[in-house]
Amino acid sequence: MRDLKARLDRIVGRVTMYRQMTIVLAALVVVAFVASAVGQLFYTPLELALSLVALLVSTVVTGWIIARIVRTKAHVESSVITALIAFFVFIPVGDVSGLLVLVLAGTIASASKYVVAWRERHILNPVAVAAIVIAATALGVAGWWIANPVMLPFVAIGAFLILWRNRRLSVGLTFLVLATVILTVRFVTVGMGAGEAVALAYTSFPMVFLAGFMLSEPLTLPPRRWQQLLVAAIVAVLFSVPYQLGPVFSSPEIALAVGNVVAFAFGQRGALRLALVGSRQLTPTSTEYTFEARRPVRFRAGQYLELALPHRGVDSRGSRRAFSLTSSPSDPRRVSIGVRHTGGGVRSSSYKSALASVSPGSKLRATWVGGDFVLPSDASTPVVLVAGGIGITPFISQLADRSAGGSAPSDMVLVYAASSAEELAYADELVAAGIRVLVTGPASADGLPPTWEHLGAGRVSSERLAAAIPDLASRHGYVSGSPGFVDHVTGELRRAGARRIRTDAFAGY
Repeated sequence: MRDLKARLDRIVGRVTMYRQMTIVLAALVVVAFVASAVGQLFYTPLELALSLVALLVSTVVTGWIIARIVRTKAHVESSVITALIAFFVFIPVGDVSGLLVLVLAGTIASASKYVVAWRERHILNPVAVAAIVIAATALGVAGWWIANPVMLPFVAIGAFLILWRNRRLSVGLTFLVLATVILTVRFVTVGMGAGEAVALAYTSFPMVFLAGFMLSEPLTLPPRRWQQLLVAAIVAVLFSVPYQLGPVFSSPEIALAVGNVVAFAFGQRGALRLALVGSRQLTPTSTEYTFEARRPVRFRAGQYLELALPHRGVDSRGSRRAFSLTSSPSDPRRVSIGVRHTGGGVRSSSYKSALASVSPGSKLRATWVGGDFVLPSDASTPVVLVAGGIGITPFISQLADRSAGGSAPSDMVLVYAASSAEELAYADELVAAGIRVLVTGPASADGLPPTWEHLGAGRVSSERLAAAIPDLASRHGYVSGSPGFVDHVTGELRRAGARRIRTDAFAGY
């Protein structure tokens, strides 16, 4: 099972979540055209093609124009994703009047990212906004035609891949389970069989599509997992329970919009403007970048931010990446991140190459701050931290936070895995923290601080962990690193007796 998870992580981690979303949605478009061509969909290939073009052109052009007006760089891929989602929400048409409505829908969706926004961060899902406006003006309705038996298997596969990549499976499942239960009860109470009721729920309601492709949008989700689950539950209830408040009827788009508003109340409101202060070399293959924030950055130690870096020649890894914060929340206007630049003669991504060339004073934008990789609120709780390479970064923030708050991390043990002693980043900070550090990976203890213990070469094993940390079963475990490293170490920790383990996998890093 661990090998399967690691293989899946490697596959989905080859591209950014935005590129993956584009690829999956494009694949669904191809499936729709094939199904239409063989007579499995009500809509003709011509209607699909005309509708797709109308939405793509309107969203991309609108996004580009508004970006020029507000003097920012257009995120074309985001506009394409919006158009592809809208393609499955609005009913395909072939007449001129219908296509003009789709053009208007695409324009509204794209413009809403700038208009229905707070401090450069949009509040509502763009397609939901377009659907609400189109319905409110009586120009049409969102048909959500993606909900049909032919498309369901492909939508389910795509939704799973998206939710897996974004670490949002629990959010999607919470929505699906609650919505399924409510809809099934509704249908059973009017005389339908349970099996027939479930089948109707999944083939006639856009539950899977909404969960995988819209509810999971990072920018309209709150930062903490419990908050995300609460939003998923709220959307599920509003999605599944019919109601009417004056001229307002229940609909998927309204349910999602209400969830977005609740999420906005929880999170970092607005995008963050950052100015690069400087950088320093951590190891031969890693660098720390420090930024000054225009306004305070609200975060908890162990969380991460998504940093946007528009640049020329963007490759498949995209222009937005997520990095764990290494600074302490006690200084909210100065934030830092640790970045591993590919070594060993392997070409770095276009994003990291562009980041390495950014000069001090340059302005960047962070679009999202969140995560649940936080230490217990009780500083006396014994913990074991396991870091793989640059996976040390969230722990540096946590140690700095504990130190700034006057909480001595007296019962922390850090297991640090690296290929060599020179690849152990933040060694000075770890020595100053005074915690117990166990190093695994290097062939010998040469080059290690004298107080650190060398566990030997090779991978982390349950035998080594149990021998070095006898009270492991009583500690809360935290594992950070690449997906493969996290999967392996989590299994070894469990075999060694640990039960409470929290992970932070750097998917696609």
